[in-house]
Amino acid sequence: MDENSMNWKDALKSKETFHDFITEYFRTHKELRGSYDIPSYYEEYTVRLDSRDGIVITLVTGMNQGGASAPLPFKQKETISIEDFRNLILHKKFADQNMTLADVFQTMAGVPDSEDK
Repeated sequence: MDENSMNWKDALKSKETFHDFITEYFRTHKELRGSYDIPSYYEEYTVRLDSRDGIVITLVTGMNQGGASAPLPFKQKETISIEDFRNLILHKKFADQNMTLADVFQTMAGVPDSEDK
């Protein structure tokens, strides 16, 4: 299945279709990296697919403060199933109330929307 020919939002509607979509996406791209940064705080994440463990999300967060007293970055690793990841995308909202995780993933992954030509 070619990821460019599949509508991202349609894939989210079905457990099986989303599983196929995500499996193909990570077969081609290996991992998804992203970050969020404001003057006082940063967050970097890597998402990959492990055939045994499912979706593996590694998150590094820290403070953007100068000087030696800044706390060390905090690294966290979470493993969730593809279906749990789909549900997270469907239900999780980000700081921008108009932007869902699905929108963020679509933008980061470069997956075209059905309106994109």
